Amino acid sequence: MSSPRGFVLTGCCLLALLSAGCINVSGSGSVGWPVYRDEKRFSIEGKPDLVLSTFDGSIQIRSWDRPDILVVVEKRAPNESAAGAIHVQSGQDGNRVTVQVKSEGSRAIGWWLGGGGSASLVVSVPQSANVQASSGDGAINLDHVNGTIVLRSGDGRIHAANSSGDVTVVTGDGAIDLDRVDGAIEATTGDGGITAAGKLSRVRARSGDGRIAIQAEEGSSAAADWEITSGDGSVTLQLPDGFNAQLDAHTGDGGIRLEGIEVASSGTLGKNSVSGRVGSGGRAVRVRTGDGAITLKRFSR
Repeated sequence: MSSPRGFVLTGCCLLALLSAGCINVSGSGSVGWPVYRDEKRFSIEGKPDLVLSTFDGSIQIRSWDRPDILVVVEKRAPNESAAGAIHVQSGQDGNRVTVQVKSEGSRAIGWWLGGGGSASLVVSVPQSANVQASSGDGAINLDHVNGTIVLRSGDGRIHAANSSGDVTVVTGDGAIDLDRVDGAIEATTGDGGITAAGKLSRVRARSGDGRIAIQAEEGSSAAADWEITSGDGSVTLQLPDGFNAQLDAHTGDGGIRLEGIEVASSGTLGKNSVSGRVGSGGRAVRVRTGDGAITLKRFSR
């Protein structure tokens, strides 16, 4: 049983917090908090360059058939005053549109006391658009957008689908999923798996700790060197008929399996290392994992 003295000390601590204005001490986070919406609409002529950022929250980007950009900011906060501390800054210069969401408060203190809030973005853009989107902490989803695309999250899953162009995705902690993404891709995660499928011209995939699976579909080619690396995780690479490259694969602790892929070796062909020509050779395809199996197989639908 707690002593009366201990009870008095606890009560004093609570009074000190309340007197400082911090009245929300619930550990439930943003569950049940109201949503305050703010819309920004921009008229565009031609292909837009869109730059988005939020300090904390998810970002959803999808295409529509209008020559406009619509950004809906969904602020989640315990009350209207806290929502007012979340600021939306926007601007337009020709076809370049910028929307940034920032918070006045300390994110660390806000989280500890159940306050602070977050701001998610729901964005509609023309299908042909260049997009840069970043979140300090939150998932990012993009669908049916073609152009130069850069997606970054400090901590969150990133998913892009049905898109083409130069696609770069980076997350500090979270899985990356690129589904039916055509063109040059670059994916980096500190801790999480990477999956990618599409008609690929260049691949750079790096995971500090996670499985990597790359499915290069028909029409893929090594227009530039490919680099696929996992610090700790298996790697599966599927290549289509007619793919030409100079293969260099190595695993620190795990075997290498060839399934339907023929390698004309002028170097190494062993359990942990395989190097040689695939097809007529060409640009380098390097595959590395510190701890895990590597599977090289023929792509088939």
